[in-house]
Amino acid sequence: MPKKAVPPANFEAALGELEQIVTRLESGDLPLEEALNEFERGVQLARQGQQTLQQAEQRVQILLENDNDPDAPLAPFTPDAE
Repeated sequence: MPKKAVPPANFEAALGELEQIVTRLESGDLPLEEALNEFERGVQLARQGQQTLQQAEQRVQILLENDNDPDAPLAPFTPDAE
């Protein structure tokens, strides 16, 4: 029976763990059962990361909506815009 995975402390830790899983899976050296367990954990981490990013995006949108002009439309973020 697989052990219960402990959730990472934060987004960065989850991303690091996910990167390690990808590296192990790409190596092709894992037995099938272990590879399936790693894949399952990777899916959990990816979903957790996606949820964290969605929550962060919602927080940013709320902050922008409350800034100066609440009727101003939100503009998509582009790294070049300053």
